[in-house]
Amino acid sequence: MKTPRPLVSILSSDPWIGSHVQPILAAQGLDVLDFRTGSAYLAQLQPDASTCLILDVTLADMSGFELQRRLAGTCAPVIFVTRQAKVALSVRAIKAGALDFLTIPFEPELLLHAVRAAIDLDRSTRAQRERVRDLRERYQRLTPREREVLPLVVSGLLNKQVASALGISEVTVEIHRGRVMQKMGAGSFADLVRMADRLAEHEGMGENRPRGEFTWLLPAAPRQPPWRMDRSLLARRGVGEGLR
Repeated sequence: MKTPRPLVSILSSDPWIGSHVQPILAAQGLDVLDFRTGSAYLAQLQPDASTCLILDVTLADMSGFELQRRLAGTCAPVIFVTRQAKVALSVRAIKAGALDFLTIPFEPELLLHAVRAAIDLDRSTRAQRERVRDLRERYQRLTPREREVLPLVVSGLLNKQVASALGISEVTVEIHRGRVMQKMGAGSFADLVRMADRLAEHEGMGENRPRGEFTWLLPAAPRQPPWRMDRSLLARRGVGEGLR
């Protein structure tokens, strides 16, 4: 599959920014789009393309900060370029996740450095999300019982403790454990633990992703991944045998 070329989008109500920034980026072989409004940018948003966003504080239809907020669930790194050289604005932008805040006039090399860093960050984030998406798809193949076994197994419990917690035999636990390993594509128990941790760490990734699917695998678990539950909490669930 061919990787889309990086796309840089410029959003500003100031025509000077687009007319001066675009040639700098185009000279580096980058595809550049120029917008005056946030709504126009959102209408053509290309989720599969590696991208970064050069954003002004002021747009024709909304503030740059409002657009930055709307894009918080996407990968697109934001670089602010503006004439408004106010410390408060730069602090607000960086706190909201902007990669950089450049004020006019600026050296072209500063802009290019920021754009390269933004594109690299975007690619890395997209690759990470793809890996997590693949893990979620594997997790969805597990049966309800296998999903009950998974958090107990990766929390470090012995098979007999898992069996006691779920009211099943050790042999059945061993069978479920093997199927979980197979379906998740884990080459070792350590791999399975890392997969479970990754699912919990990236829980809710994506603006439409409901939170809680991977940190609430146990109904009575506290608000933390069940494989990180301390021994006293596991004991309260009736699986304390052999933990001391």
